[in-house]
Amino acid sequence: MADLTNILGGSWSPPAEIKADPPELQLRDAIENSGMTPPKDIVLDGKMHRFNSGTKGKGGHDKSGWYIAYGDGVPAGRFGCWRAGMEMTWRADVGRKLTPSEEMANVRRMSEAKAARDIELAKSREVASNTVEKIWSEATAAHPDHPYLSRKGIGVNGARVTGDGRLVVPLYNPNGTLSSLQYIDREGGKLYHAGGQTGGCSWLVGTMDEPGALYVAEGFATAATIHQVTGRPCLVAYSASNLVPVTGAARDKYGPTQEIVIVADNDASNTGQKYADQASAKFGARTIMPPFQGDANDYVAAGGDLSVLLIPPVSDWLIPADDFCTKPAPIKWMVKNWIQDDALIMIHGPSGGGKTFVALDWCLHIASSLTDWNGHRVKNGTVVYLAGEGHHGLRSRISAWKQHHGVSSVNMWLSKAGCDLNTPEGYMKVVEAIRALPHPPSVIVVDTLHRFLSGDENSAQDAKTMIDACAALMREFGCSIILVHHTGVSDEAQHRARGSSAWKGALEIEISVVPAKGDGPIQIVQRKSKDAEEAKPVYAVLELVQINGWFDEDGEQVSSAVITQTEAPPETRKEAKHTRDFKIFDSAWHKAGREVRDDMPYLSKSALKDYLMEKKIATTEQSATKMVQEGQTTRLIGNLIVSEMITPHEHGWVVICPENGSAMMTSRKDYK
Repeated sequence: MADLTNILGGSWSPPAEIKADPPELQLRDAIENSGMTPPKDIVLDGKMHRFNSGTKGKGGHDKSGWYIAYGDGVPAGRFGCWRAGMEMTWRADVGRKLTPSEEMANVRRMSEAKAARDIELAKSREVASNTVEKIWSEATAAHPDHPYLSRKGIGVNGARVTGDGRLVVPLYNPNGTLSSLQYIDREGGKLYHAGGQTGGCSWLVGTMDEPGALYVAEGFATAATIHQVTGRPCLVAYSASNLVPVTGAARDKYGPTQEIVIVADNDASNTGQKYADQASAKFGARTIMPPFQGDANDYVAAGGDLSVLLIPPVSDWLIPADDFCTKPAPIKWMVKNWIQDDALIMIHGPSGGGKTFVALDWCLHIASSLTDWNGHRVKNGTVVYLAGEGHHGLRSRISAWKQHHGVSSVNMWLSKAGCDLNTPEGYMKVVEAIRALPHPPSVIVVDTLHRFLSGDENSAQDAKTMIDACAALMREFGCSIILVHHTGVSDEAQHRARGSSAWKGALEIEISVVPAKGDGPIQIVQRKSKDAEEAKPVYAVLELVQINGWFDEDGEQVSSAVITQTEAPPETRKEAKHTRDFKIFDSAWHKAGREVRDDMPYLSKSALKDYLMEKKIATTEQSATKMVQEGQTTRLIGNLIVSEMITPHEHGWVVICPENGSAMMTSRKDYK
């Protein structure tokens, strides 16, 4: 045999064999590690086995523990305790990585075990439902001096006691059926009735007789404390994970206008806050949490004023107008006149038009130590850039920008991929990642909106869920949100965002990036500035930058581009074309009799053509027809539609620009 010592780098011996415990022993250990007492004998036969889990309540005859395990192939299964409301999956350690076929077999077994569990659970729940009805009806009202009530400082609030002195409270499913009971001993230990349904179940402490807030809390003592302090009803969800379905059921039952306030537990694992945020984002509820670890009952016990925490003073919302205008409240800017602080902003433009270059230029100025953007003051801060596409291009663009501006480092973070931001899972993914950063962001960029939106951008409802998610991010981090979006396909849609009109209504600032035409510059135009005068357009070009030290696989220099400001083209220094065109429209309207539709000026197509011919603005019938064509953006009517001055209506057009429309209507009244 050949000597392989030199080839292998020395003497060779097979790796030490990894010895695994028998699967029965592994399952026993897993059950014990979960906090339950495992059964004496473990049988891996794929059947349901019940055992005394060691939970308090019925001694050795209580078989609320269960397991289903398969012994062939790679042993696996499920186990849990219906009394404790827990369930876990289990797979034996075979001392090696599973093959794809073994992984598939394991998935199949887990599904089979779940199906068997569901059958047994349905039987158990039917039995439990009948049993808890009897227990609850025979239980007596709790005494105010019950040790648990006394220790928590709460009243009876409808709780009852069993024959052995334990406190008992009910769990009702969304249909109003009593599904289970929770037993609370003198020391505060809690157990559910074995086999009863708990998921999605709740209990209302108090009544909904009077209009006002509905509170949702995790535990009975917390809910009772909230009810006693506020006088308002409070739903007991019984667990943090149950906050989401219980809040959803409350929203369905009481309608979209009902104020719902979730009072989350402040726990070290942040579980309460996590599920409360999910319920809030999904069902439109307000969320409150005690300022230190514990629940609302702990907060009161520590001397905290829960009423101040739960009930905001009326003066915080309704204040006298004289007081409101006493102190100036100037707008705060990240980039003066362009990127407002704590605002929802959209930058839109066609694909390949330069909108990401513009967004990056603003963000990198903010994230660096630079204090000026084309003559506009910059306030520096942290930027989070949620990039849903084009990561390779972003890498070179950022490097080129840093080289061009002589910046060595920037305070900016980028996502590796997109996610559905307007879903609870996607929203929490973003929030948890940002919370882990060393400093909260001043700006969060969503590039592009399409990559982070679950649903249809043309749907007002889907747009609202995204707008709500952005508002929640702004509240959480006190930052601005910049949405990078596409424009429509047609010529008329090149100056507005694609999709629902709900986007424009929600924005504080809307910015359009108009691509360069021929040798002309890129135009950066502010279409809306809700709280300030619109900024004057900025003109820019893309300047090529060869990145130092970057070479491709063929050894050629890698380059990218950066946005740099340039002069406005000569024609833009003259009177704007849409202003000249609107003067013609205005004169034609007065000449035609000043018709009105829905309190705004209306001009018919025939009246405009007659005016154009009369004033010799159009010398022929054919040229007049071209000027009133809506698709010809270089012509009179097409230009006014693109500029959002007018819109088609009936057999002509109605003015939609508020300022011009109001001026025309005023002149109409004065004329009369």
